[in-house]
Amino acid sequence: MSQRSRWLKKLMSPAIHRAQAFGRNDSGVTAIEFGLLALPFFTIILAIVETALVFLAGQILDSAVNDSSRLIRTGQAQNGTPAYNAEAYREAICDGLYNLFDCDLADDKLRVSVTVITDFGAAALGYPLKTGEDCKKDKCDWTLADDYKPGKGSDVVLVQAYYKWPTVVNLPGFNFQTLPDGTRLLGASRVFRNEPFVCASCT
Repeated sequence: MSQRSRWLKKLMSPAIHRAQAFGRNDSGVTAIEFGLLALPFFTIILAIVETALVFLAGQILDSAVNDSSRLIRTGQAQNGTPAYNAEAYREAICDGLYNLFDCDLADDKLRVSVTVITDFGAAALGYPLKTGEDCKKDKCDWTLADDYKPGKGSDVVLVQAYYKWPTVVNLPGFNFQTLPDGTRLLGASRVFRNEPFVCASCT
């Protein structure tokens, strides 16, 4: 080995020893691993929580529509004092939503329609929102009108309720959003024949 090589090796020796010591040091490996895994880990946790919330919200809306429909089917809504109007029936649905939903009329997130149909075969459910170019990026307007016609005894009634549920985790491959404004459309409906109750004020 030449004099120059020995001198260079001696000069680089401290740096080589420090590099080897650094390579053997694993005291910070946990922090590095956490930094690498934290984002996907918490994203998966948020996705699981949001999945649960969406399904819970859908079940709660369905249950609220079912319970409020019974008021119409049994004639309690028509024969109440005073009889239910559209606002009172909407409140009956909102009472079963456990304050998880925004029922404010000004926000227009909840749409409720109660109509009398000729028979069970006439129960047709259309999409309640505008689509295509009529659906703006920040808002999709309703095509389903707020309506309340509960009918009289033995009438066949169709009850529909839809809600724009806000979503948080919107990632490629995992996206609960169904509307351009970042919300998911939830819906529930019931078709039933009213019991043969007597209602003097029903038309």
